[in-house]
Amino acid sequence: MDSTSAPSFIEHAQKSVAFTPHDTKWLPSSASFACAGVSTGGKGSLSLYQLNGGEIKPILDSSSIRPEGIKCITFGASSSQERHMAMGDFGGSLSIFDCATSSTIYSVEASSEGVVNAIDGIGGSGKGHGAPELVTASKDGSVRVWDPRVDQSVVTLEPETGTAARDCWTVAFGNSYNDQERCVCAGYDNGDLKLFDLNMGGKLRWETNCNNGIASVQFDRPDIEMNKLVVTTLESKFNVYDMRTQHQSEGFSYISEKAHRSTIWLSRHLPQNRDIFATCGGNGGLNLYKYNYPMSRTKKHVDDGAPVGVMGNVELLNSRIISTQPIVSFDWSPDKNGLACMAALDQVVRVYLVTKLNKY
Repeated sequence: MDSTSAPSFIEHAQKSVAFTPHDTKWLPSSASFACAGVSTGGKGSLSLYQLNGGEIKPILDSSSIRPEGIKCITFGASSSQERHMAMGDFGGSLSIFDCATSSTIYSVEASSEGVVNAIDGIGGSGKGHGAPELVTASKDGSVRVWDPRVDQSVVTLEPETGTAARDCWTVAFGNSYNDQERCVCAGYDNGDLKLFDLNMGGKLRWETNCNNGIASVQFDRPDIEMNKLVVTTLESKFNVYDMRTQHQSEGFSYISEKAHRSTIWLSRHLPQNRDIFATCGGNGGLNLYKYNYPMSRTKKHVDDGAPVGVMGNVELLNSRIISTQPIVSFDWSPDKNGLACMAALDQVVRVYLVTKLNKY
């Protein structure tokens, strides 16, 4: 890592919140972001903030917007004009909140056993082809795909009857490069990683095990043919998968890296450059990486001659301890290169600028 040309982390502003934050997201096409979590009374708390000079100004502050604490939020299925925020809560509900009118416009039960651990959206604000959809991952082991226009899930992926359900911790859309193709990747507490093809009704396309519980999964971009997937886990490890080439027996090629010396809570790709991504650790650290492709991304398998993926390498661009507590959420601005909001368990939301990204 060359310190003279490496990207720098500059804190733009920070603000304490009166609740435990669990997720932060930028509002589409704006300088505002949302922070959601759990109040001291166990209610769902939501704050909307706007950047004003060097300060974070609250534009909405509610300590009881939901009867249960909020675990995850997304604007992925919303247009930039509507700004409808979907959220999953500790009571197992999926709801949609209209940020313009400060009202809940949609609510369904998404989990039979409590927490909706993760949520993702696609099809809104030009993100991905096809209809706007949401996907939830729940404590009951289910992955459900939702069309916000109807009250029932359009696809439900559950453990087989008689088998023990594993807690599904994370989920992400990908491969949405036309109006037909779309997939969902899910990670579980026992390290299982599963890829479901929605074009085939949710058929399991591939699965593997990462040896440790999976904290987050994210494709480098959801609106192109599957390219790369970053999977973060407990025990300070993350994997990068090349999703372009799937071998019949070997599956997708990958590399593993150690980071943070603690749980890696999440990874987020830079929207303006899909080869750069950040990881957030349980040690309060923020790392920035760049993936470097190999000269050739495929080779022939030694046994059957079929194409198999070839991995490049991951380069650490910079790292910094941001907080004394785990960073549990992080979101890059889709409109401003290098602008990010994040929240840690020290009950502080922060806005950071990452410089020199244009050099990469």
